[in-house]
Amino acid sequence: MAQHIAIGSDHAGVDLKHAVKEHLRARGAEVIDKGTHVRESVDYPDHAHAVAAAVAGNQVELGILICGSGNGVAITANKHKGIRAALAWTPELGRLAREHNNANVLALPARFVATEQALAIVDAFLDAHFEGGRHQLRVAKIEQA
Repeated sequence: MAQHIAIGSDHAGVDLKHAVKEHLRARGAEVIDKGTHVRESVDYPDHAHAVAAAVAGNQVELGILICGSGNGVAITANKHKGIRAALAWTPELGRLAREHNNANVLALPARFVATEQALAIVDAFLDAHFEGGRHQLRVAKIEQA
């Protein structure tokens, strides 16, 4: 069954977003692009909120956000109830975000990872599964805030 993934970026991440989107489609995923589509300066929260809302509203299973550092989009997405956005700059961090934190949004730092590295992070994130067990209690505590 195809994964449904929302993706969004700011101007710093637009080129990487297009590469990730193409990669996702090659994996058989259905991708909803929440912008931006321009290289001119835009406000990352607009696109991060759109992706987070799609995930929180169960319109898609997962989200991927990209900005220069990855921090802004992760912080913004994590304002939404039920969202666990994780910043990853290595495949191992992408995998652990899913396995240990049940992350449902991946944040990528476009200015700090090459395209090949970013695609490896995306694959690690998508191929991993939440381990539950001792991690379930910790994830439940996140939602108490």
